Amino acid sequence: MLHKKLKPFPKDFLWGASTSAYQVEGANLTDGKGPSCQDVKQVPEGTSPLDVCADQYHRCIEYYNNVINECLKYNIVPLVTMFHFDMPAALDKRGSWSNPESVDWFVNFAKVMFENYGDRVKYWLTINEQNMLTLVGPVIGTLCIPEGCTNILKETYQQNHHMLVAQAKAMALCHEMLPGAKIGPAPNISLIYPNSNKPEDTIAAQNMNAIRNWLYLDMAVYGKYNNLVWSYLEENDAVPEFHEGDAEALANGHPDFIGFNYYSTGTVEASDGTEVAGGDQQNSRGLPGVAHNVKNPNLMKTEFGWEIDPIGFRNTLREVYSRYRLPIVITENGLGAYDTLTEDGKVHDPYRITYLREHIKQMREAITDDVEMMGYCPWSAIDLISTHEGMKKRYGFIYVDRDEFDLKTLDRYRKDSFYWYKKVIATNGEDLSDL
Repeated sequence: MLHKKLKPFPKDFLWGASTSAYQVEGANLTDGKGPSCQDVKQVPEGTSPLDVCADQYHRCIEYYNNVINECLKYNIVPLVTMFHFDMPAALDKRGSWSNPESVDWFVNFAKVMFENYGDRVKYWLTINEQNMLTLVGPVIGTLCIPEGCTNILKETYQQNHHMLVAQAKAMALCHEMLPGAKIGPAPNISLIYPNSNKPEDTIAAQNMNAIRNWLYLDMAVYGKYNNLVWSYLEENDAVPEFHEGDAEALANGHPDFIGFNYYSTGTVEASDGTEVAGGDQQNSRGLPGVAHNVKNPNLMKTEFGWEIDPIGFRNTLREVYSRYRLPIVITENGLGAYDTLTEDGKVHDPYRITYLREHIKQMREAITDDVEMMGYCPWSAIDLISTHEGMKKRYGFIYVDRDEFDLKTLDRYRKDSFYWYKKVIATNGEDLSDL
């Protein structure tokens, strides 16, 4: 609908920016920390070692307490993600999420987090992009398939099931231990369009939306498997095994809000049987027998080939809120690009400002559609190691002076987008004009 007047952002709207531990901290084997799966995996081409990253850890000794306290000092509300692609390598060797004990590992980890930081952290996110862990695990180095496994799809969705149960138990534990806190999931949600008005393309879009998106949010909110996904799993002999107490745990895990990462939408047409499972979300040919991915000629692309769809952001927000009626916080949204540091210490990134401006505009349209928005955290606060492309692909508001393997000075420089976003926050989203 075309609105005559836009509603303002809520007065208590949370403007922020995101990072993740293994992509920004460095110090991966410091102060008693053991390696994670990210430290020992077969690194994708272009990714650099994780002992330095953006060297964030060494700049905040007693790291997490100091980061949280420093945020609170400046009235910044911490929003903590509990798991972001970095299973400890010691647990990876014990089967990672393939092991049913992983549920208890995660719940115990949650308990430690709540005990140590719950007095100051009131907003929690469970598992970052669980759907990407499931759909493209090999690409991001997070899927541990036991040797000799003959049904990889079944094994993958069994691991996914363990994550779903772990998340539900962590949410219930949060409400038990921290009655005043709020907790929610953080999948990567991309609304899927049909490529045409052919009925079979609409079926394909429904299929892919269910498998890619609604499985994870249906389970988080309702504690039940999406019916289209269950049908897909039955068709492919991939139905997960429920262990004793799983159904009850899933039914008792209730999120207070929905967090999700948004970068783009997807477009599909009816399956033609040539699809090959796997690959990243931008380049996969689809899912066999489910849907065939196609490029959307109506959308521009980033330097890295990702489609840009700000209006799709509004579409996605409307659909998610219509289905679940919970407040929404965007936990990632941003533009990866080849940024350049000038001789006078400047980074001019008007392309990032344009990207964020157009998405914020559409978020305000969604608010006017009566979507209940709680916050917006672009990816990322500072340049970090991209999961796919290493240091060369930069997302941050703050430039880190290092190349892929040349650490240089590691000094920090505020980009133009930093000052622009500072103005956006100061005006609570009212002033989106150029600097």
